[in-house]
Amino acid sequence: MRQLPSGILPIDKPERITSATVVNRIKKSPEVKKAGHTGTLDPFATGVILCLVNQATRLSRFFLSGWKTYDAVMVLGTETDTQDGTGTVIKKYAVPKIDNRLIQETMARFQGEISQIPPAYSALKHNGKPLYAYARDGAPVHKSARRVEIDRIDIQRIDLPEIRFRVCCSSGTYIRTLCADIGSELDYGGHLKDLRRIESSGFRIEETEPLKKLEQLAAEGRLSEKIVPMAPALRGMAAYTADKALTERIKYGKMIYQHEVDGIPENDYIKVIDSDANLLAVLSRPKDGDRLDYCCVFHHG
Repeated sequence: MRQLPSGILPIDKPERITSATVVNRIKKSPEVKKAGHTGTLDPFATGVILCLVNQATRLSRFFLSGWKTYDAVMVLGTETDTQDGTGTVIKKYAVPKIDNRLIQETMARFQGEISQIPPAYSALKHNGKPLYAYARDGAPVHKSARRVEIDRIDIQRIDLPEIRFRVCCSSGTYIRTLCADIGSELDYGGHLKDLRRIESSGFRIEETEPLKKLEQLAAEGRLSEKIVPMAPALRGMAAYTADKALTERIKYGKMIYQHEVDGIPENDYIKVIDSDANLLAVLSRPKDGDRLDYCCVFHHG
């Protein structure tokens, strides 16, 4: 059985399964040697998951740090222990008619760089064990607040107690914590009811395929039709096309110096491709010095 070309499978995750389950179902294809994902979605959430296949698993850090966009529904007046609709209700409030302007002004204050305390029910690790495991055992671990960035929050509909909104945020942002914090700021509590990721690291929901369709294509030996090659998948990263000499240096892992490479971009990271647009390497530019460092090198053929 031939091996699937290395690249990215943009998947529309269905609800009621974990992100790890999505990857495991892709890994059942005999064409897939290795696979991983680039950012967990809770089981109740749906939307964009980027599955990295074969050599592309080595690019995970460039996608993990990417911006995400979500469509969310927040419910005011009810707090849960998980900050979402899957948890146990711990407090309820009567929600009167709230002026829409107050809601808009309150939510606008969460734009920009904010501080978030990760939820006790999360996959973050403590001593090698996920936080949700401690919480389920009745001994929740509370992590320190972290800085995250909300690029924008756009309210789409207010139909109290529900508020539908779209949010673009940095990696590591918890939308359920955002809902709980907004509810607290309004003095009525709140939790996340529905969540759909519509963009991740530049990949939009329109570019994804349902998991079941990808499994069917895998069964037919046609999964390669949906693979996005590694070089174009690194959207927004500066590119440089290597000549024969540079290709040979990369192939054998030889030192590369900026002054030797004419016209190489002055970005922090550069994807180096060959004349066929195959990804040869990702290089990083140190803050000082002339040398370019290897982040990862790829072999083709």
